[in-house]
Amino acid sequence: MDSIVFLIVLVVGAIIALPIVAIVTATSRTNRVRGEMTDLMSRIRSLETRLEGLARQSAAPSEPPREATQAIPAAPATAGFSPPATKVEESGPAAAPPAERVVVAPEPAAHPAASPFEPTMAAEPPPFFSFGQIEEGSSLSLDSPSLESRIGSQWFNRIGILAVLIGVAWFLKLAFDNHWIGPTGRIFSGLLAGVALIVWSERFQKRGFAAFSYSLKAVGSGTLYLSLWAAYQVYALVPAGVAFGAMIAVTAFNGLMAWVQDSELLALYAVAGGLVTPALVSTGGNHEITLFSYLLVLDVAVLVLVALRPWSRLLFVASAGTAVFVLAWWFVFYAQWEAARTAIFLGCFFLISSLAPRLVHAPLDEIGGMRGWDALALVMLPVGNAALSFLGFYCLLPAAVVNWAGPWLAVAFAAYYLFLMRLPERGVLRAGPVLLPPLHLAMAIVFLTIAIPLKTQGRWMTVGWLVEGAVLLWAAVRVRSSLVRAFALICLVLGLGALLAVNPPTATRPFLNERFGTYCVAIAIFAFVAWLAKHTSDEEDPTAVIPWRNLAAAGVLAVNALALIAISLEIHSFWWFLCWRGETQLLGDYEMYAQFTYSAFFMLYGAALLTAGFLRRSAFLRWQALVLLAATIAKVFLIDISQLSQGFRILSFIGLGVLLLAVSFVYQRDWLNLRGRKEENS
Repeated sequence: MDSIVFLIVLVVGAIIALPIVAIVTATSRTNRVRGEMTDLMSRIRSLETRLEGLARQSAAPSEPPREATQAIPAAPATAGFSPPATKVEESGPAAAPPAERVVVAPEPAAHPAASPFEPTMAAEPPPFFSFGQIEEGSSLSLDSPSLESRIGSQWFNRIGILAVLIGVAWFLKLAFDNHWIGPTGRIFSGLLAGVALIVWSERFQKRGFAAFSYSLKAVGSGTLYLSLWAAYQVYALVPAGVAFGAMIAVTAFNGLMAWVQDSELLALYAVAGGLVTPALVSTGGNHEITLFSYLLVLDVAVLVLVALRPWSRLLFVASAGTAVFVLAWWFVFYAQWEAARTAIFLGCFFLISSLAPRLVHAPLDEIGGMRGWDALALVMLPVGNAALSFLGFYCLLPAAVVNWAGPWLAVAFAAYYLFLMRLPERGVLRAGPVLLPPLHLAMAIVFLTIAIPLKTQGRWMTVGWLVEGAVLLWAAVRVRSSLVRAFALICLVLGLGALLAVNPPTATRPFLNERFGTYCVAIAIFAFVAWLAKHTSDEEDPTAVIPWRNLAAAGVLAVNALALIAISLEIHSFWWFLCWRGETQLLGDYEMYAQFTYSAFFMLYGAALLTAGFLRRSAFLRWQALVLLAATIAKVFLIDISQLSQGFRILSFIGLGVLLLAVSFVYQRDWLNLRGRKEENS
């Protein structure tokens, strides 16, 4: 029972933690790219400023050379010879004729345009394009409204809508209680009032008061819905089909007005009214086909709207409302004989919500980022959709096939999200936000991780998680992805936790049993992790949470710790099996033998580890050996001195003393020159 609880905790933790890791990792990358783009923009502005200064400097000295070249042609009239053009240019102003001769000489009629030595400069360099000017202008034109303006124009507006609706409802109640208006008159008055408010709102729309116009439309639409509900539920003046069709017409009209006036707020009113309609006309019976078909049509209409307009809030509201209706129907009406058609509807809802982030016309920034409601609708919604859809399909499976079909269901979900990750941008499919492919990869890994405990138990579950972690770590090196590395570490931690907590029972034969075999697989996998991390550089991703060097050290520690635990468990099982085989009079002797075996094993393992540290010139291995020897010293002086017999006590102390003297001798000889140079910690 404890293992089942532990398994449930692990699966729930994986479902919660893995998407968060994906989001945090991808968001950090997005922020880093955004910072690099900001730095690049500032450099471009700096270059533009320098280019403008250089252009002005090159344009400033263009006038003096013009005057000098115009005075030079006067020399032939007074001196009687014509100097070569090259000499004039080489001599410069110092070789020019005397000033008086230049003055009396006639000025040439035109400047010789064919002279290759005359500098020709543009009158004024064209102005340079500046990003800063555009940003300053855009900031002036896109200032967000103040808090006072938002309170007065938006908050009071919505509270006013609610107050008017409550007031109308109380007035109708008063009129109904006093029989001022008959049932038919009450319904018609409500319908006329709703239509009048909608028509009246158009006058404010044409005069530029769009927000107030939308408020009147909301009040009018709410009045129509309430009137139709009363006509069906309260007075039974119309059947359910008529009221349902009329409410659909109101919803469709609001959607049409939202499209014509390009108003997301009106579209939200339409979606809210469409979601309220099934509740208003509910008869309390099981109408699965009608309800789910209506919700499916509503979701498709919303998907078309968000594909053509940047209205991502509609998608979130419609999906959340659909989930609420499906869950409410499930807990009240679902029966096993309805599994087939329920699976069809559930599959349609799942496909719409999973493809929506690739179809939504959401405004993205220059690096594919998003903000506000777009992030909620395009990131959190797919995660919730995946979780609820998987739970729904899993609960639809009959009890006879759930054991073998459940794991394959998780694998199918993983394959589908891998397909979505690789689906190219084509036609109506957009690229989507930059966070979406890592999110799809995260969900695929989550479902693969869930499939392992659903299919296997005990040692195979442990081996499955460990092997998955090793494969993901190898893939992280190949694709250079810190996200995949994070998922690999999570799988390795899950496998290590299952190894230590969900131990398979040992056999009577030492070492040749399932538990020791599972530990050997874990030791081999962590040795592979240490080797892979040691031969991988951190230069590709310097911002990784756990650098490869630290991961290699953790892998070595895990290998040594698991080896100590595995062999210690085998020692314990061997002696306790002999103890309970029937010879109870030897119970104390077997306990003494076990303690001596522990001490001998710790000494030998510490010596081997220290030898490996000296041979590989690794201070990290030697420090592990020293810690193990220190623990052995504590055990010998605190436990063995009281529990071992005199003979074993003598052997334990002599063996420990000889080992410590040998270690001391090696360190005193300083064969590795530890005192003279700093050794690499590898």
